[in-house]
Amino acid sequence: MLLYIIGIALSVPLIVHCIRTGRNTIWVFVLLSLPLIGSAVYFFVEVMPDLRNSRTSRRALRGIRSTLDPEANLRRAENEMKVSGTVASRQKYADELVSLGRAAEAVPIYQTCLTGVFAEDPKLMLGYAHARFAAGDAPGARQTLDELIQKNPDFKSPDGHLLYARALEAEGNNEKALTEFATLAGYYPGAEAGVRYATLLKRLGQRELAQQTLKGLLDRAKYAPAHYRKAQRDWLDEAHRELAG
Repeated sequence: MLLYIIGIALSVPLIVHCIRTGRNTIWVFVLLSLPLIGSAVYFFVEVMPDLRNSRTSRRALRGIRSTLDPEANLRRAENEMKVSGTVASRQKYADELVSLGRAAEAVPIYQTCLTGVFAEDPKLMLGYAHARFAAGDAPGARQTLDELIQKNPDFKSPDGHLLYARALEAEGNNEKALTEFATLAGYYPGAEAGVRYATLLKRLGQRELAQQTLKGLLDRAKYAPAHYRKAQRDWLDEAHRELAG
């Protein structure tokens, strides 16, 4: 009797799944007649394949693999670089190094990429600037971005602009950094620029403007799509902390 009750409890959500997803209704008969066995069969036949193919599941599996073996992608990128030796493969390897906190190793790799026809490639120059900044070389990152702008005046990148503002702040050029952050806060697609702007304002004693910036950011987030709030959760949480602090 207990097993039957457990089976029914398992069957109910699966019956709902079956009806909502338009599965063959014979499954409803199976789930009611043989609740325990039917639930197990239905799950492995109908639910498991969907879980394997869903974007959320794939993302979760990637996260698990990354936790268990954080350097797996790095090894793959390194092997690809050794086999092909292309600029794209070297850039990918360098980016993996940066993501693992080994930016100092990525800097010379980027330098080997920025030669010949790729010497003024804006995406490579931006990646190089990111690597230099992550390696603790804010002046070098800002210099690289200045050269990028000079050689590619039509190139636009919100992330590059954000990096430029952060490099200025790291150099201690706070007034210019404020100007760049203020511009960024008006068009940057995420919440990071606004939070960094407010944080700098607060640090420089402009607390009222910092609070206005944070309140405006959080008010806009309330009416933003759910996927935006989910993607920006960490920065929105930081905005709440800064506003309360």
